[in-house]
Amino acid sequence: MKLVWSWLSEHVDLTGVTPEHVAERLTVAGLEVDKVERIGDWWDRERLVVGNVLRVLSHPDAERLVLADVDWGAGAPHRVVTGAPNLLAFRDAGDFDKPMKVVFAREGVELYDGHAEGWVKVKLKGRPVRGVMSDAMVCSEKEIGLSEDHDGILILDDDAPVGAPIADVLGDAVLTLELTANYAHASNVVGIAREVAALLDRPFTPPEWRLDDADAVVDASLPAAATWCRVVIDDDEACPRYSARIVTGVDATRPSPAWLQRRLRLSGMRPINAVVDATNYAMLLWGEPLHAFDYDRLKARAVAASGVGASTGDATAASAGAGVVPTITVRRSTPGERMTTLDGIDRALDAGTILITDDAGPIAIAGVMGGAETEVTDATRTILLEAATFHFPSIRRASRDLKLPSESSWRFSRDVPPALIDPGSAVGSRLLAEHAGGRVAPGIVDVHPRPRPAVEVVMPLSEIDRLLGAEIPVADIEAILARLGFTAVVDGDTLAAVVPPHRVDIELPADIVEEIVRVWGLDRLPSVPLADALPAQRENRTQWLEEATRDACVGAGLQEIVSYRMTSVVHEGETVVAGIAGIADDVGAGGDVVDVGDVGGVGHEVGAGGLPAEARYVGIANAISPERSVMRQSMLTGLLDAAAANLRFTDRVALFEVGSTYHWPAGTSPSPSTLPDEPRHVALLLAGPQRADDWRGGEARPMDFYDAKGAVEAVLGALGIDTLHFAPGRHASLHPGRTAVVSAVDADGTPRALGYVGELHPQVRRRWDLPERSIAVADLDLEAIDALAGAIRPIAAFSPYPPVERDLAVLVDEAIPAADVEAAVRAAGGKLLVGVRLFDVYRGPQVGEGRKSLALRLRFQSMDKTLEGASVDRVREQIVRALGKAVGGEVRG
Repeated sequence: MKLVWSWLSEHVDLTGVTPEHVAERLTVAGLEVDKVERIGDWWDRERLVVGNVLRVLSHPDAERLVLADVDWGAGAPHRVVTGAPNLLAFRDAGDFDKPMKVVFAREGVELYDGHAEGWVKVKLKGRPVRGVMSDAMVCSEKEIGLSEDHDGILILDDDAPVGAPIADVLGDAVLTLELTANYAHASNVVGIAREVAALLDRPFTPPEWRLDDADAVVDASLPAAATWCRVVIDDDEACPRYSARIVTGVDATRPSPAWLQRRLRLSGMRPINAVVDATNYAMLLWGEPLHAFDYDRLKARAVAASGVGASTGDATAASAGAGVVPTITVRRSTPGERMTTLDGIDRALDAGTILITDDAGPIAIAGVMGGAETEVTDATRTILLEAATFHFPSIRRASRDLKLPSESSWRFSRDVPPALIDPGSAVGSRLLAEHAGGRVAPGIVDVHPRPRPAVEVVMPLSEIDRLLGAEIPVADIEAILARLGFTAVVDGDTLAAVVPPHRVDIELPADIVEEIVRVWGLDRLPSVPLADALPAQRENRTQWLEEATRDACVGAGLQEIVSYRMTSVVHEGETVVAGIAGIADDVGAGGDVVDVGDVGGVGHEVGAGGLPAEARYVGIANAISPERSVMRQSMLTGLLDAAAANLRFTDRVALFEVGSTYHWPAGTSPSPSTLPDEPRHVALLLAGPQRADDWRGGEARPMDFYDAKGAVEAVLGALGIDTLHFAPGRHASLHPGRTAVVSAVDADGTPRALGYVGELHPQVRRRWDLPERSIAVADLDLEAIDALAGAIRPIAAFSPYPPVERDLAVLVDEAIPAADVEAAVRAAGGKLLVGVRLFDVYRGPQVGEGRKSLALRLRFQSMDKTLEGASVDRVREQIVRALGKAVGGEVRG
């Protein structure tokens, strides 16, 4: 929201106060000011002044140029050559009867070039223009930096003093506020002025707004407003209050006065005409959005809908039609309903959208945009002026779904107080009368089926001290609340505060305390130490594990992402492919095949056709969009989204995320009284070359299953889980034959599944439009890891003695996993064996069919002596014998 300083100063005394100081006070009080923009602080006070055009003469040698004689308060008038379109009409018309005040620029002044693209500053230099010397000019808005308008010169108000510096006439400041949703009362000039007056402890002067039948702009000879239309509210939750005024005799082609146009521009709105500007000005002043309907069009639609006067030339029917008045109905839309909005687009409306309708159908989407069939045009003569309040979540949703943000919907979506209808409607009607030539019909049609009850908050004064840790004097409390518009009464230790009608956000004692302290000064609260001893420090196991997991992932070369926990059933279902060959088949030539879906806490629940069962998802009651309507059941979806987005710009990603998935407890039905399980997971994704390009050249191989397996080993190893087992597995999202279930043995010797690792199935990869390369992923259950992970381990002692390495080639059956071989080696190696690494696998005629050779590098090291070869050889022989017994292994010669 943009706030014009000169406008603000009409309602609160700002003498001696700078915009920057007010911005700081507002920000500390919770109304954040993003920036302060000074208007005209660069204007030359000597060379840029107010001038008065006395007459306009023809240029002797140019049809499109004229000569303007300008009085600028220094002796004889100065003649200026100009091509301003809004002066051409006055050529050779003689001396003006009334002043035409303009911005007069003298030679040497710096201005913006009105003919250049963008904002280019130039210095004004005198030169002949088609034979006539011109060393001054009259300026457009663009040339002095007010706007991009260069269609004509800027015309000032008649009372602008000739010769005065333009900086004193047009100089201003604009504060840009970033208001949160709870400050709806401050989304207008009056609301901010009340806040500033309270913060500075200065008098607040609200604008006069009341409009009664004795007012000069009200035409008592006109029928009362109630005889022009009827208003019906079908859903009082959707629309608690709706009012309509009638203004007739308007001229929609009239421009607004210069002062009003200027305020609109500085507030970020484009002036249109006297009708549109009146509604916008009233909205900016009071925060009540207004909408103007062409009443004659409403009348014609009502007559057509009634069927009266349908026969052309039937005088009796036409007379009967004169008695038909339009009925304005506020209701929610029905399925399949459509309407054409002011922008000419035929829009399909979601069921439940709040509509303003008449006898023939929808005429506006409430709080968002009007309809094309009743819009105000140059031919409009009578206006029905709407002022209402609507169910703000519905307005927010409609504006978002229809992609129609506006100043009106921004305010309505923050809950416009019904009390603002009266001043907003009155000011809008008065402006239509004063600037568009209208006459206001007596009275107002006002339907208010759901009045807001008065709110009184009663609380002990001691609660203020308890919450703030500071003692604010009672007199200050009463004064602050009074300045904010509350009626406060203190009786002993009890404070009773009646909330003003423009504050719909105040309900609780904590709300009252917040109002008091933000005006009193949040920066004045003392820093008070705890009165009690600090509580004993306790280990937060949950936080430790998540942070340790993050550290481990970063240490493994991965980059963290944070994705939405909300998704859609369709989107997340795309990670599960129905009917993939291999889901129901054994994977690999040997070993048990495990369905990942059978592993507790890992993978999806798969419903009919292989897609997640929608009923099993944890739904969002008030979803912000269909794409964010359920809570995720898999970590893969967010990782794949991030990978797809990033791989368009880079060829390598290595990502991880720590977070929760959401499932209804097994054996329960979804209900409001049932809380979902929220198991924590860490998921990884690797794609692209194993290493980034470097000066040594050579193409790096693409990352695959084994890189993801290595990352899993590194992460779990850092968490104290050293002995892992990878068994062939299958998962609906992963490639058959390239998927493994990760498990480890707990303290009781029981295997515990931790998750899965594998390469993405090609069909899933294509659904995400990922490159044609291996995409390796892993998903590990942090709840299972928590049961196995050790505490924070101290740095292990290192040996000062050199290690000894031995290579061992072992022949085993093809069905024996390498992990079983490694486990047998470690079990037989004892304390001297500190490392085992598989560095080669051979299959071929030299070892025979159904056999493979595994080459292992064994690392031995002692903590207290240098190992001799004989002692190492003895341990190696123990390992060889153990391999023969455990896995039937033979040493290859």
